[in-house]
Amino acid sequence: MNHLLKKTLLPLIILGLLIFLGLQLNNKKSAPNVVFTTIDGTKISMDSLKGKVVLINFWATNCTACIKEMPQLISTYNQFNKQGFALIAVAMSDDPPSQVLNYTQQQNLPFPVMHDGLSEISSQFGDVSETPTAFLFDQQGHQLQRTIGELDFKALHQLLNNKLNYKKDGA
Repeated sequence: MNHLLKKTLLPLIILGLLIFLGLQLNNKKSAPNVVFTTIDGTKISMDSLKGKVVLINFWATNCTACIKEMPQLISTYNQFNKQGFALIAVAMSDDPPSQVLNYTQQQNLPFPVMHDGLSEISSQFGDVSETPTAFLFDQQGHQLQRTIGELDFKALHQLLNNKLNYKKDGA
């Protein structure tokens, strides 16, 4: 009886563990189902961005690193937008809305900007409190990376080239 139990039960336990591990590896974190309301009143749902590689950038006008990387964000957006890249800049709740609007207009930011006045968006992304913090999602809405601090734009461009060319080739 004991031998028979080991012979049948052990392979079943191992198979169960392998299935569990496989499911865990495929269980990529998905983007929260949020709706961004931009400073000009446009509503953009995360769901409507499926099919694009999406960067959500949490920033503030009083954050030196955020302001330092803004020209590279503009350049990245301009370079990859037509290929299926979307970027939404989310200004933190403690940033005065008038300052966010002024900065957005002065810098002529080409991507959507929202002010997270009630911290609703930052809470949906895991209570973001440090800036800059960026989340990158693939075309299916699965999280590719989370970066706290300045982005590595060389690595980001390589990743975007890879993901966006992959989509174009249909491979």
